Amino acid sequence: MAEDFARAVEDGLKLGKRIYMGKDRAVQPPKPLPLMERSMHFYLPSAPMVYAVISDPRIVDNPDIPSYQPHVHGRLDPPALIPLQMNGVNLDVDCYGDSAFVQVSGMWRVHCVMRSRSCDCRIAVPMGDEGSILGVEIDLPTKSYSTELIGVEESNGIQNIARPEDGQFLKPHIFTLTIPKIDGGTYISMKLHWSQKLSYNDGKFTLTVPFNFPEFVTPAIRQIPKKERIQLNVNSGIASGIVYQAVSHPFQESKRNGGHIGLLYEANVMTWSHTDLSFSYGVSSGNIFGGALLQSPSLYDIDQRDMFCICLFPGSQQGKKVFRKEVIFVVDISSSMRGRSLESTKNAINTALSKLSPEDSFNIIAFSDETFLYCTSMVLASEESIENASEWMSKEHSEGNGTNMLTPLQKAVEMLSSTPGSIPMVFLVTDGTVEDERKICEWMDKRMKNGGSLCPRIHTLGIGKFCNHHFLRMLAMLSRGEYGAACDLDTIDSQMQKLFSKGLSTVLANITIDAFDDHEQIEVYSSCIPDLSSESPLTICGRCQGSFPDTLKAKGILGDLSHVIIDLKIEKAMNISLDKISARQQIDLLTAQAWFSENKQLEEKVAKLSLRTCNISEYTRMILLEKGKIERDTDTTEARKVPKKGDACKLLDSAEPKKILLQILTVGFGDLLATAENICPGSEEEILPEVAEMLNKATSNCCGRLCRHCCCLCCIRCCSKMSNQCSILLTQLCGAVACVGCSQLCALCCPQEG
Repeated sequence: MAEDFARAVEDGLKLGKRIYMGKDRAVQPPKPLPLMERSMHFYLPSAPMVYAVISDPRIVDNPDIPSYQPHVHGRLDPPALIPLQMNGVNLDVDCYGDSAFVQVSGMWRVHCVMRSRSCDCRIAVPMGDEGSILGVEIDLPTKSYSTELIGVEESNGIQNIARPEDGQFLKPHIFTLTIPKIDGGTYISMKLHWSQKLSYNDGKFTLTVPFNFPEFVTPAIRQIPKKERIQLNVNSGIASGIVYQAVSHPFQESKRNGGHIGLLYEANVMTWSHTDLSFSYGVSSGNIFGGALLQSPSLYDIDQRDMFCICLFPGSQQGKKVFRKEVIFVVDISSSMRGRSLESTKNAINTALSKLSPEDSFNIIAFSDETFLYCTSMVLASEESIENASEWMSKEHSEGNGTNMLTPLQKAVEMLSSTPGSIPMVFLVTDGTVEDERKICEWMDKRMKNGGSLCPRIHTLGIGKFCNHHFLRMLAMLSRGEYGAACDLDTIDSQMQKLFSKGLSTVLANITIDAFDDHEQIEVYSSCIPDLSSESPLTICGRCQGSFPDTLKAKGILGDLSHVIIDLKIEKAMNISLDKISARQQIDLLTAQAWFSENKQLEEKVAKLSLRTCNISEYTRMILLEKGKIERDTDTTEARKVPKKGDACKLLDSAEPKKILLQILTVGFGDLLATAENICPGSEEEILPEVAEMLNKATSNCCGRLCRHCCCLCCIRCCSKMSNQCSILLTQLCGAVACVGCSQLCALCCPQEG
């Protein structure tokens, strides 16, 4: 999908060269990159963008200065995407702890389509680390659009269903949405909302928001004023003060109050920002420290229990003893992992092995329908053993067609059962779904309850969309491990490195909060508290019925196996919404628990939280609401008049909006059929152009000139999206009944040929 999108933008830039902008140009026409310098990623959006979807190139022209356009035959399939020019942009960011909530407000114009014609417009929203789309609002002269979440049952009654390309994730961090039929010359006012995470490294938080606009979105006419504005508000939460260390734009402090700071940047510019918004501030401390925030629920909250959020920071770990590590990598090598997925996995494991100390030990278990062990026992991480392990991984094992996950996990945990004085870890990497996933979770739950002080942690990574990511999250949660996902094949190496670094840098294990054991009215969203890593702070959220304890103490085990107690200061959360901050984490954790327990009440709880906080979930669907605008008639309440295009008179929203159901935007609960058939991740995005040629050959001899008409062309386009098995079956069917069936179908669409 991303490659098709990039090619469509490249085609759009070529098509945009037809547009005459007059003599007073502020920027030169966009020039596609030379072939040697071109890459798919160059044409992907690096800031919020809007594109005109052009299927008919004849409509491309300047709506203000019509010019002679050479006649063009045919239509573009797939359509080209012409980036629209942007006339203004505001960026508002609110940071709370490690979470950021972003709003981009901007004005775009359909500068490339004749006034008498219209086109669809596609919005692209690139988000930062672990970004989650929260909503889109569009305002036009005669209509308005907005996204909204509804329950699954309610969505079943909606008949207008959007095509996949009209509302989807182009990549895990790029959301796209198509708005239909906008007239040439129209100004589009838009607000985009999303949340994302701040990265953490060496006691420092860093915010990065995509805000790098390409030159070709700058209005070509010089006289158009261009103003950009960025408002950044930071609330450090637990930390007492903010010392920011790096900023990307020339901010001015607008306010400062202890752990709160406000920064403002606004300027009239010649071209839009070519730099992502970047901001860093430190919260470092010599020792592990933390605190708790407490807040009462709002009047609109269905759950009227108090909310709490506990944060633990790793502090500086220089000179401190770390845990000795016993690590086993359990890797799926079934046929679906063959190629890019498996090669990226092997490279990441080699990098992780190089980070182990000589006193650490490791092993590797590969599995499909069989299980392969690098060694029958744990091996010290010497240079020789790591080199031998790398050679062993590079060999071709007898890749099977099955995925037996329980056996290698049991072998790994059994092998780590006698490793005193260390923190045992299992890194599970898979791209598939298995039938006994709940059985695996039940086994791990029993193992943790009956295990010793340091039971094996299972860190999981899911590759692609066919694996059950909620199972992998639940398995990690039950064992105090970490979960990671690489839904995009381009991110496998980076996501694995992130997971390995986080797991291998544990500084505090077996964490407990004293009040949780004695207070029956406290609900913690995570059933087991994960370990604290030097790579990131730990956040524990939940609800409390009745009075919250006056004091809190966190207990855990340090790298030298000594026990430590950390006093947590309790504060009232001011100018911060804990419900908003914890929503994404709560939805993810409760969804995993709902899947594991098959609890309908938990599913309903997730759905209600999703609807209230605008975070997508497995139990809600996103729709696009279209509201028409009508003019208020001052003479009578009955008379209504539709305004002319561009009319700025008083407008009201019409009573009943049109609802368009978008495709499912979540990862789902895995695909057993795709796993059984060993379909590789990413193959669901492949387009098979040869299918259309097969069908055309099968029918052309029978219906001849009829295949030139609309019905047969639509049939060919439809078949080009099918799988191999379906296309072969349909080709054979059409070859057998083409003379009768196709001619009758064409007679319906094209009666003049009857």
